[in-house]
Amino acid sequence: MYPLVVIPTYNEADNITPISEALFALGIPELQVLIVDDESPDGTGRIADALAPRYKGRFHVLHRTGPRGLGRAYVEGFRWALDHDADPIIQMDCDFSHSPAYIPQFLEHIKEYDVVVGSRYVAGGRTDERWGWGRWLLSWWANSVYTRLILGCRVKDVTAGFKCWRRSALEGIDLSRIRSQGYVFQVEMAYVAERLGYRILEIPIYFEDRRIGCSKMTMSVKIEAALRVWEVRRRHRHLRPSDRLR
Repeated sequence: MYPLVVIPTYNEADNITPISEALFALGIPELQVLIVDDESPDGTGRIADALAPRYKGRFHVLHRTGPRGLGRAYVEGFRWALDHDADPIIQMDCDFSHSPAYIPQFLEHIKEYDVVVGSRYVAGGRTDERWGWGRWLLSWWANSVYTRLILGCRVKDVTAGFKCWRRSALEGIDLSRIRSQGYVFQVEMAYVAERLGYRILEIPIYFEDRRIGCSKMTMSVKIEAALRVWEVRRRHRHLRPSDRLR
């Protein structure tokens, strides 16, 4: 068993090398990285392939074909992790909005919990100072009011994409249950984990705006994610801890 970081990528050619260097610079002896690339037209996948020999046996690349989507990429990445005996499994973005510096904390806390969430909305959590009040308020309301009210979640940052999972939690969730393809994937995973009774800890993080490139979180994507929260509730509201995959 070894800790594995799963990073989905689409047009992250400028970020893939520095994020990989930052992860291995943490000095965690057994840490491995899996890049799940969605046929990036900017050559991200080719750059990842070129990085693999530098970190022989610790850096892996999964090239996806067919329909793109964050949810699809993560599910395939998680399945690869389970098939290759990874534990625990960390998910994060490629653009430095999730700092690798928090990973040692994740690995320490996951010893006592099933899921550790890097949260913007617990005490001590912060978002980039460059966010305007309108952007911050929309994000806070979507996470801490709208989504939590509909789903009854205790987690305050329901859309968080920086998480550490025990292998047993991902196995018990049964990834075939997860159908969301866009950013609502994060909501569905959080909701299912809570419904199944997994122990979840939120730790505060500083969420930085991406350093290079353009955000893929457009207004239309946000609206679609908000509407699909109701679908997530309908699909999973009857789940109980006894429904964990054994």
